[in-house]
Amino acid sequence: MTVSKESQTRLGEVAVQVAGLVEDAMRSDITSALQGCDPLLAEVLEYAIFGGGKRIRPLLTVLSSTICGRRDGQVYLLAAALEYLHVATLIHDDVIDHARTRRGRRSVRNKYGMAVAILAGDWLHARSMHLIGQLTGPDGLSVFCRATGAMVDGEYLQIRHAGDIALTEEKYFSIIERKTASLIAATCMLGAMLAGGTKEQQQALGRYGKKVGMAFQVVDDLLDYLGNQRETGKKVGNDFLEGKITLPLIAALGQAEAAEHEELTTLLAGDRTAVDTCGRLSVLLEKSGGFRLARSRARELVGEAVAALDVFSSGEEQESHDLLVAIAGYILARKQ
Repeated sequence: MTVSKESQTRLGEVAVQVAGLVEDAMRSDITSALQGCDPLLAEVLEYAIFGGGKRIRPLLTVLSSTICGRRDGQVYLLAAALEYLHVATLIHDDVIDHARTRRGRRSVRNKYGMAVAILAGDWLHARSMHLIGQLTGPDGLSVFCRATGAMVDGEYLQIRHAGDIALTEEKYFSIIERKTASLIAATCMLGAMLAGGTKEQQQALGRYGKKVGMAFQVVDDLLDYLGNQRETGKKVGNDFLEGKITLPLIAALGQAEAAEHEELTTLLAGDRTAVDTCGRLSVLLEKSGGFRLARSRARELVGEAVAALDVFSSGEEQESHDLLVAIAGYILARKQ
């Protein structure tokens, strides 16, 4: 799909505005919540939360509320709660992966130590649950808890299938639906719930979020091979080095001719850290159509996400609809 320059420009403007309002909400909430707490916790949260990030989830929360007719301050507090959870998962991911850097600087784990990092992530998760329960009630908290449970299950599935060259495309999508898309779908649904959206609207935004989340992960997996490290902040080929079997590789293994298939399996079974191994793998993925098929699947998912918004096509909040469509287009075009 193609998004006009005007829509891209407007999306950028709104994203900056929303990010500022959500960050204001986070600072106010943290200042209030941390009264009487150890100052190290405040320092770690400041470092973890305000060190950059795309703020896509808060933007989706806000747009999912505004498209259903609500745009008061509680919308930004809900968005803050969902960003807390996202940051918590990043902190804990860096503990699990022993990551030294995050977004071009030292990870929380590397800077403050493992115990402090785990505890900061725990605080953010707890605060996120507290706010979502307050703002959206038991039904919203149930949506949130199902999503976080699915995220954990997705991580377990990914660990189970690390290095498994027999991983199917179906199982891959099952993993990323849980690991990535579940939270983004919940983000959109909770925005609609806060706004008092109808069940049809909530479900439509949930479908949109699920498809956008899956497309986001597919593009992320492409960028792992094709991205610029200075733009992505991640080492090229990092998923391959960690043994993660992602869609470009699954597609290539399914379509490669005998000689190419044998070379692919040899590379996967050998020393992944060897010089030029990742470069050679990328050549084979391109030649075997792995990158092409993954791009095609991302486009299909984005098309399905946009189709889910048809219920809003004649609504009063046309700009929110158009911006959600623009986000879907941005995901296909993103470089980081």
